[in-house]
Amino acid sequence: MDFLTLSKKRYSVRSYADTPVSEEHINKLLLAAQHAPTAHNNQPQIIYVMQSKEALDIVDASTRARFNAPLAFVICYDSNLSWKSKDGRDSGHWDASIVATHILLEATDLGLGSLWVGLFKPEVLKEKLDLTDNIVPVCVIPVGHPSETSVPLNLHDLRRPFSETVRYR
Repeated sequence: MDFLTLSKKRYSVRSYADTPVSEEHINKLLLAAQHAPTAHNNQPQIIYVMQSKEALDIVDASTRARFNAPLAFVICYDSNLSWKSKDGRDSGHWDASIVATHILLEATDLGLGSLWVGLFKPEVLKEKLDLTDNIVPVCVIPVGHPSETSVPLNLHDLRRPFSETVRYR
């Protein structure tokens, strides 16, 4: 499928079937993440693949809801590896966000559903995953097969026109 079709098809899935995600699909999701561009190609991402009951309990403790997804990725970056600009800006958050986006889009291409969870308790992840201070959690991405009742929100296709979002100079 072409990219525009893929990008229009993707939506935030909030209801998952009780079907595990295959190892083959997990590896493809990780490969998509690995090929994401990062500043200076430093590749500071650290991805936690959460699929055991204990791991998913950690995700549940850190988020409002996982929507019963059988798999979740915790996307982090290592601030010791992320590129820093001369004025001190750290690319880690941007890099991890691009990595996460690649996972979201690959999930859609594989017929899986996903959701970007930005509201989570980083302190819970830091404690339960024993993250050092240089490992910064950015988001949690539940992934799985959408349930039969899963549909995009009614706002999904509403897009502001270019006249409101694009400026030509």
